[in-house]
Amino acid sequence: MLRFAVRNLLSRPLRSVLALLGLTVAIMGMVGLFSVKAGIDHMVGQTFGRIPGIAAMQPGAPIPLFSRLPESWAAEIAQIPGVRVVRSELWVRAQIVAGKMAFNPPRFLFGTDIDRTLALKEAIYRDDMIAGRFLNLTDRGTRNCVISKPIAEEARKSVGDLLRVDGNDFTIVGIYECKSMLLDVAIVLDQQTVRKLTRFEDGVISSAYIEPDDTEHMDALMQTIRDHFRGRSLTAWQPASAQGTGVLNGDSAADVLWRIIVKLFEPEGWKPAEEPAATDTSTVPAGEAAIEIRSAKDWGERIADFSADLDLFLWLMTGIGVLIALLSILNTMLMSVSERLIEFGVLKANGWSSWNVLTLIVWESAVLGAFGGVLGCLLGWAGTLGMNWYFPTKLNLYASPELLTFSLCFSTALGIAGGLYPALWAVRMNPMDAIRRG
Repeated sequence: MLRFAVRNLLSRPLRSVLALLGLTVAIMGMVGLFSVKAGIDHMVGQTFGRIPGIAAMQPGAPIPLFSRLPESWAAEIAQIPGVRVVRSELWVRAQIVAGKMAFNPPRFLFGTDIDRTLALKEAIYRDDMIAGRFLNLTDRGTRNCVISKPIAEEARKSVGDLLRVDGNDFTIVGIYECKSMLLDVAIVLDQQTVRKLTRFEDGVISSAYIEPDDTEHMDALMQTIRDHFRGRSLTAWQPASAQGTGVLNGDSAADVLWRIIVKLFEPEGWKPAEEPAATDTSTVPAGEAAIEIRSAKDWGERIADFSADLDLFLWLMTGIGVLIALLSILNTMLMSVSERLIEFGVLKANGWSSWNVLTLIVWESAVLGAFGGVLGCLLGWAGTLGMNWYFPTKLNLYASPELLTFSLCFSTALGIAGGLYPALWAVRMNPMDAIRRG
């Protein structure tokens, strides 16, 4: 039956090819659109799935770049039972890297406590070196730095070269690669070097990274830290502190995701302040924790909630192409059936049952659907690879095996659905009516 169905399709090549192209374009568009969401999910999973610890930040601050905490609080957190290591962090936006404005994608100076970083069991950047070495104790107070592979390629630098950032020359001692657009954005330096060069306030840090000792459940430890600082006074973060940083000015996928993160985590009911956060005197309400603790799970869940809303938009856009493809197959099969009424009448007169005729027509439409799905999936997958290759720092499309499998099955089901009506129309006729109408 399958061979018979294929021969029938080949006997009308132009009509079959047009129907096949309509379905191929629809499935290719489906793979392309949903690879955007899959890319976000994949990037989030790559990023936050590698962070076993938790972050302490200023309440309401969307990301560490906008957060300010007293440095002494990191030392207090280190004394809480269940905490293994606490590393203080400074995050500053880099404006000009290697003579180019660093808006798209964003770049950051990451001032790390080298002693604490070396004491961590697992550490991003330190554990992702691909060339040279990570910072060690001899780099304290120096301008030695570790940069990501994308930054090195963009600036055409290698280990031992000088990298000029905002008018300062840094010596590259190592190159790392996390393979995440949200992580491969940092220029890692000694914390005191960043504080001195950027005039970061003394006694203040951006955030603290906390590595548990696994003696307490993560949620219980997070609550203990919050309770420890409950009722203390701390300047509340205001969205105006994001102004002038440039982190929200780009158009790359990373920039878009940064904007999403800022939007997701901004405090409710805020009004843009006229003055920067550093001069704002508003404080955390009495009785509330003066510190915000977030785990990788928290970040992932919030972004997943946003992605769920994105699904509706993607299905709407895909539905337009699917409807066109369905009509194309329906038209092809309807015309094919109407031209072959005499053939079906003769077959039924010679012993073919209605089920045999139905099966033949459904097989033909299923073959169109399957081949259209295969071509659409291949072209969509190749397209995502091509876009990621051509825009490595701006796009992160991901055509997952699950997405491709679903698209292929969906295409086949769409083909079968498009052939059902013509098939049912054909089998209702008795042989003599079919021959007479043909």
